[in-house]
Amino acid sequence: MKQPTAADFGVSRETEDRLRDYAALLLRWNARINLVADSTLDEVWERHVLDSLQLLPLLPDLPGSLTDIGSGAGFPGLVLAAATGRETHLVESDRRKGAFLLEAARTLGLKALHIHSQRIEMARPPPAAILTARALAPLEKLLGFSTHLLAPDGFALFPKGKTADEELTAAARHWTMHVERFPSRTHSAATIFRLSEIRPVGENP
Repeated sequence: MKQPTAADFGVSRETEDRLRDYAALLLRWNARINLVADSTLDEVWERHVLDSLQLLPLLPDLPGSLTDIGSGAGFPGLVLAAATGRETHLVESDRRKGAFLLEAARTLGLKALHIHSQRIEMARPPPAAILTARALAPLEKLLGFSTHLLAPDGFALFPKGKTADEELTAAARHWTMHVERFPSRTHSAATIFRLSEIRPVGENP
């Protein structure tokens, strides 16, 4: 698979430069706290930043905020905030990672970025137009989080790996939703789900 570039996703050179500063900051902090797996340190740009940027063309054209759960080092939420300027809320319970996210937001000048250093179940950001999560939990559990985080007309964007079909089948036993799926442009075996109209099975629309 040919690796895309930031420009392929409509990212300006100025924004790409800011994101490269962010990637460099991550590498410095990773020597002190575990932000990303050591096995991916040599490929932070390709494995993490570009993998997050590929969600840009899939963002629905809706007003409102974006909420990213289990943000970790900021993928994909902080990357999307830098690329769009949209009001963004990052939910990350690890306070050390939260401190990194605050420093990254300062470095990138992201004034519309808000960090929630608490468990997802306890977080109450404004109802989100867009909900994202990357490498966090099975789809069924992510849909449960969506019930108190998404606005009624909101969309969820969830990248998934080789287990995407199995996770969708398992989730469909308890959830109804409108499903759109897109092939990953960074990993040949991965899929991105764009979900809307999410509700528990048996609940009236």
